[in-house]
This record gives sequence, structure tokens and C-alpha cells, in this order.
Amino acid sequence: MSENYDDKKIDHLVRNVSEDELSDLAELFKIFGDSTRIKILYDLFDGEKNVSEICEDLEMNQSAISHQLKILKTSKLIKSRRDGKAMIYSLADDHVKVIIAMGKEHVEEG
Repeated sequence: MSENYDDKKIDHLVRNVSEDELSDLAELFKIFGDSTRIKILYDLFDGEKNVSEICEDLEMNQSAISHQLKILKTSKLIKSRRDGKAMIYSLADDHVKVIIAMGKEHVEEG
């Protein structure tokens, strides 16, 4: 997946944080607060997809999906590329999977 997070690295990351970084972190977690966005991210775990494929997989309309894709892209959680007339979406990097996996693990512990 991504690089390992040992205790030393985690301690460094959580202790050395600015007010701006705290604000950015809060904004990032807000993005994960919407179940449609989580479903889109899970759908992209399988690889690149266009809007129509995501709509079909999630059984939702294009307007709703497109709105959420824009938010995810602005937040740098997904990326896109043009293929003819279609936009193809994928996860921005492995950090997205790590964040979701850690969240899922936390939920399962409760």
C-alpha cells in the first residue's frame, strides 16, 4: 500500500502541526463524511472508471456523481484524465486506500 507508519513517524506527524495544517486536516476529514463520496472512492479501488461506469455501479444519476467527483478532485483524493470526450477518474494515490482502511479498522474495533 503506502509507506509504513511506525510509532516514531506517527509521533512526529501528530506533534509537529501548524494551525493551517489542523484546518486542512479537518477539511480532509469532512470530505470523508459523505457516504456517496466513500462509495465512489471504494468503486475506484477497482481502477479507472468514467462517470457512466461509476453511475451504473452506484445506481445513481450523473448529476449527483459529477458533483461528488468535483469535490473529491478538488480535495486531491482523485485525479482525472481525458480520453476522447470522456473523463476517466482514478484514486490520486495509495494514501486514500490507507485512510479508508484505517477508518474501517477503527470502526470494526468499536
